[in-house]
Amino acid sequence: MGGFGRIGVLVVANLLGGVGVASGVAVGALLIEQVGGTTMAGLGSAANVLGAAIAAVPLATVASRYGRRWSLTLGYVISVVGGALIIAAAVLSNIVVMLAALALFGVAQAVNLQTRYAAVDDTPPATQARAMSTVIWATTVGSVAGPNLSEVGDRLGIRLGLPELSGPYLFSVLSFALAAAVVALLFRPAVRPQAAAAARAARAPGSVGAGSGPAEPGRTEPGRTEPGRTEIGRTEAGRTVGALAALRWAAAHPVARFAVVLIATAHAVMITVMVMTPLHLQHHGMTLQVVGLVISLHIMGMYAFSPIFGWLADRFGAMRVAFGGIVMLSVALVLGFLAATLPAGGTLTAVALTILGAGWSASLISASVLLANTSSARVRVPLQGVTDAGMSYAGAAAAALAGPILALGGFRAVNIAAAIILVPAVPAGIAALRRWDSGRRGSDAADAAPEGPLDEGERQDAASPH
Repeated sequence: MGGFGRIGVLVVANLLGGVGVASGVAVGALLIEQVGGTTMAGLGSAANVLGAAIAAVPLATVASRYGRRWSLTLGYVISVVGGALIIAAAVLSNIVVMLAALALFGVAQAVNLQTRYAAVDDTPPATQARAMSTVIWATTVGSVAGPNLSEVGDRLGIRLGLPELSGPYLFSVLSFALAAAVVALLFRPAVRPQAAAAARAARAPGSVGAGSGPAEPGRTEPGRTEPGRTEIGRTEAGRTVGALAALRWAAAHPVARFAVVLIATAHAVMITVMVMTPLHLQHHGMTLQVVGLVISLHIMGMYAFSPIFGWLADRFGAMRVAFGGIVMLSVALVLGFLAATLPAGGTLTAVALTILGAGWSASLISASVLLANTSSARVRVPLQGVTDAGMSYAGAAAAALAGPILALGGFRAVNIAAAIILVPAVPAGIAALRRWDSGRRGSDAADAAPEGPLDEGERQDAASPH
């Protein structure tokens, strides 16, 4: 199947996965409250995020060994089981089973995230960002359509004799099952990511992309190996590394380190502000309609603009777009802080949340492209998995801390805290730029370390400064 067909399959799968996630998440807290009481309502989201975080690394391991096709299919099948167990837990009115089922249900979010990497496994570097952003964009449709199915699903569930609020999970189960079938039956070629990378290297030996003018991370020129990325041809004989070894490898390579840090911090910043915005608006007398509009604009910023950022990353380089994402996140936090000082700051808050979503999108896409182009073949997929896990863990921690911060200092304190979270991305980015400047002066070899030592001892090699 050609590139267009392969991307099309991922778009359809991500759309279905997005519908499944949004259909359930829209009523998840209400269902938890119905089964376990108000004090348990917040645990549903925590279980969901935890499930996504825990699943990220194992799914990446499956992708490394057997290919993306089976990794994505397995993830959606696990989510089908989770959705079915949620319905069963509602029938049994069992909160323990419900929370465990929500963790399995959360695996779908990890799968949806990993589809962006599947989009670039066998895509020419010059169009990788656009391919990735197209798949991410499909989440927009799912995020909008899913909640609108909640009421229909609830009525269907009641007609079938199911407890109230459990019916929407019928659509989730169906959506995940269809997504699994689409990937299992239609996703081609079913190759391991390392093999796809080797094929790209074979088409353009010694290079990871083409372009005119000075090269930079995310936009390299023929005959150059991007700093932080080893040549694929001499890595295929080795085995992939574990998640911790992949992180240690990234810690020693500035471009990869920046990508990992930016994904985690951008997600934590977004979650910190986003989860407290509805409470902030309601505390200032805004209606639920206003709250819904602001959150919708935020989601639009997160997903609807992703093709634009993908095009920018392919045209001007992922590193530039990454710094643009940091700037947008910073602007959003300043506007959010100012909105909190105004008596009626609803409009400014909406603008801030939209820019916040766009900054998250630019950061995620650009950093993901950097990951796809800076890590060695044996490290790449494990590093992608552990980065997504860290992203989810960072989001869960941010959500847990945001409430107390709002209670103690209001929405201004929330934006200040988010700004502090963003700070580590700046020095990490500066170090990445310095490495790139060093690479342009002929120091590429210092960052493209031989793979042999990993076979003998992953720890020593991953921890060495190269």
